[in-house]
Amino acid sequence: MRRVVVTGLGAVTPIGNNVKDMWESVEAGKCGIAPITHYDTTGRKVCLAGEVKDFHPEEYVEKSELRKMAPFTHFALAAAGEAMADSGLDMEKEDALRCGIIFSSGIGGLGTIQNECTRGLEKGFDRVSPHFIPMSISNMAAGHIAIKYGFHGMCTCVVTACAGATNAIGDAFRQVRDGYHDVMLCGGSEASITPLGIGGFSSMMALSTATDPSRASIPFDKERSGFVMGEGAGVLVLEEYEHAVKRGAKIYCEMVGYGATCDANHVTAPLADGSMAAKAMEKAMEDGGVAPEQITYINAHGTSTSLNDKGETKAIKLAFGEAAKKVMISSTKSMTGHLLGASGAVEAIITVLSVKNDLVPPTIHYQVPDEECDLDYVPNQARKARVEYAMSNSLGFGGHNASVVFKKM
Repeated sequence: MRRVVVTGLGAVTPIGNNVKDMWESVEAGKCGIAPITHYDTTGRKVCLAGEVKDFHPEEYVEKSELRKMAPFTHFALAAAGEAMADSGLDMEKEDALRCGIIFSSGIGGLGTIQNECTRGLEKGFDRVSPHFIPMSISNMAAGHIAIKYGFHGMCTCVVTACAGATNAIGDAFRQVRDGYHDVMLCGGSEASITPLGIGGFSSMMALSTATDPSRASIPFDKERSGFVMGEGAGVLVLEEYEHAVKRGAKIYCEMVGYGATCDANHVTAPLADGSMAAKAMEKAMEDGGVAPEQITYINAHGTSTSLNDKGETKAIKLAFGEAAKKVMISSTKSMTGHLLGASGAVEAIITVLSVKNDLVPPTIHYQVPDEECDLDYVPNQARKARVEYAMSNSLGFGGHNASVVFKKM
C-alpha cells in the first residue's frame, strides 16, 4: 500500500473565508455564530446560524457563470481554488487521468429548489430556470471543480448526510493508497441556511432555539439543546507520497487510516450505546496501525444535541478504553456551527493543522459539565501539545459513521 499525504488545503467557513483566517479564529476560540441575515427570521423559532460572511462569489467564479450555479458550488470552487493553489499542482505536468475528485454535499442546491418551486407555483412550472436541475443536484460542485481544473480521473459525490465529507476524504485516501490515482481532491460543501432548510430541521426539534450565540452551539455542555446550522466548504488535496516528493510539494502531514460503519438503527437517532461509531474509530486506527494511546486529539462530531454528544462520548470510551481518559477531544462546531455535508472536510482541515502546528482547538462556550459527558473536551482555551496522531469523526443521519486519522511527518 502506498503512503498518502496532504499537500493542499482550502476553506470557506463562518470563521474565515480561507484557511489562514479560519485557523487564526480556531486558535483564538472565535465564534462564527450570529443572527441569521440571509432571510427575515421574524416569528420563526430559529434565529441563529453560522453564516459565511463577506463572501463575494464573483471573486472566484466568472460573472457570466454565477447565475448558473447555486451557493454551495460557489463555496466549493472558492475552497478548491485555494487548495489547488496551496498544493502547487501544475496540471500541465500531471496525468489528468490519475487525478480524481470525491466531493460531498448533503443537500446541494436547497435554496435553488426552494426558489424555483416558488417560481413554478407563481408562474407555472414550465417557467422555472433552465439551470434549475444542474444548479440543484448535489454532484454539481464536484463536476464544476473537475471542469475548472481538468481532472479526468474518477469524479463522484458522496451523499451520506453529515458524514459525507469524511467519507469523501476516506474514499479518496483509498483511491491513492491502493494505486488507482496519484492525486485526489476531496471534501464537501453546503449552503442550507434557507427558510426551508432551517424550517425542516427545526420541525424535527434538531436545532437550537437559543438567542444568545454564546449558549447556542455548546457541545458536551449539559445545557445543550440542539445544533446550529452552518455553511461553507472545505477541500483537501491528497497525494501519493513519492509523487509529492518528486515535484517538491509542501506536505502538511500523512493520512494513515479510515474507518466507516453504519448504525443500521434509525434514520435520525444514533445508536444509544455508541457501538458502531466506536467500530468506525477502531477500524480507522487498525487501518493506520495506530494504538488508541497514540492518538493525542480527536475532533469530535460533537453537534450539541443531547443524543449525539453522550453517544459519541460512549463511543470514544468503547474504542479507546483506558486511553479515553487521556485523549484530548474538542468540537469545533462550537465555533462554526454544523456544516452538514461540509462539516467533515472543515474539521479534517482543522485536524490536519492541529497535527502540523501542535495545537489542540478548544470547545468554546463550555460552562456546565454533564455527568454523561465526562471526558476532556478542551474547554474554552486552545492547548499547546505535541500532536503525533489525530482523529476526526463524523456521524450522519441514516446511521453513517466515519473516522479518519492523520499522522505527523
